[in-house]
Amino acid sequence: MDCPSEENLIRMKLDSLKNIHDLKFDLKNRQLFVYHDLETMPISQALESLDLGSKLLGTTKSDFKPSSKSKGQRSLLIKVLIINAAFFAIELGMGLFAKSLGLIADSLDMLADALVYGLSLWAVSGDYLRKKMVSKWAGYLQIGLAILGFAAVLKRFLFGNDLPQFESMIIISILALIANAWCLVLLQRSKSKEEAHMQASMIFTSNDIIINAGVILAGILVFIFQSPLPDLLIGSLVFALVIKGARRILKLA
Repeated sequence: MDCPSEENLIRMKLDSLKNIHDLKFDLKNRQLFVYHDLETMPISQALESLDLGSKLLGTTKSDFKPSSKSKGQRSLLIKVLIINAAFFAIELGMGLFAKSLGLIADSLDMLADALVYGLSLWAVSGDYLRKKMVSKWAGYLQIGLAILGFAAVLKRFLFGNDLPQFESMIIISILALIANAWCLVLLQRSKSKEEAHMQASMIFTSNDIIINAGVILAGILVFIFQSPLPDLLIGSLVFALVIKGARRILKLA
């Protein structure tokens, strides 16, 4: 999952705490500014539970006045949700057709992002308890699918000799990379001009784009060595990343 996804996880986690007026993210310096009227301990504990390496740098009084939420927030979340959900279906279908566990694993990573954006969208107008329940089942679903993926990797490593279609791996992964880049651009454009990290956030290479590049490389190696091992390797790596992301979602529940 990418930096905007981590930002959404943090927003959903802190949504359960009252008297938090606004959140300001500095992605370049990996800092979060929380404007609130409560003790710092509940905020620190909530952030630490996400395992993102958070620590309190300090606290001070502020004359900050919260601004109203952007009217385009819901529209933006719907757009990135549709993009990720569509490519989940495309990559899953093509992965099964091409016998590529790398594509199937990448589709689950797209599903993970779609779930995060979907939960964020729900959080805009949904109640907290319902959001927690959906987070719980979404996390379990991802873990279950990833475990099935690991089982498929093991089965194919021990008993299967089918060579995945490297052409499909490369073409679909290039399209998925473009889709992820588009999502990142949409998210960056949603930032207000006063948020200085808007340009800096473009420097960050999202996990999704790295994964897409990995599947492309795996497809090339499958062609060069005429071996399914590169596909099995990238599939295993992505399944592990999906489980890691699912554990973070479960921490919201």
